[in-house]
Amino acid sequence: MKKLTLLFIVAGILTVFSLINCSNTNLAQDETAQIQEKETVKVTDPVPADEKVSADSPAVASDKIIYISQDEFKKEIFDYVKNKEWKYTGKVPAIVDFYADWCRPCKMLEPTLIELQKEYKGKIQIYKINTDKNPDISSVFGIRGIPAMLFIPMEGQPQMSTGLLPKETIETTITDILKVTK
Repeated sequence: MKKLTLLFIVAGILTVFSLINCSNTNLAQDETAQIQEKETVKVTDPVPADEKVSADSPAVASDKIIYISQDEFKKEIFDYVKNKEWKYTGKVPAIVDFYADWCRPCKMLEPTLIELQKEYKGKIQIYKINTDKNPDISSVFGIRGIPAMLFIPMEGQPQMSTGLLPKETIETTITDILKVTK
């Protein structure tokens, strides 16, 4: 009888602890969601929706960043399903910015990329691909952190950079890797 009573007491204590843990987990998730929501409100999207250009747009202006999906990436840049060896299919050197809408450093990088696209008009093309909406491509390129930028020269292998880079570093990379000057 004492063993049975002890068993019930232990089971009751475990139940109470699990209920407390579940409610704390829910509180922590709620707090995280509130923080993310507040941060999202603080940082606004510098590119209005009507100015975003996709690869499907009939007339793509070379002074604008192009937002692409992984299917468009395969058509415009490199078909990683059909080809095992890198072969860039674009007409000018490119930068592919892997980003997510919730990523604060990604949002901080965007104005710099907009400036660079305008400054290098016609000499390079900057593409943006949302990693949340296109998870397969993130896996293919081994992206573990964002922002991540893939610098693609006309000849040779592309190079990946992760993190928020200052404009001067990106310009140096455009000169050194993409072989493009203003």
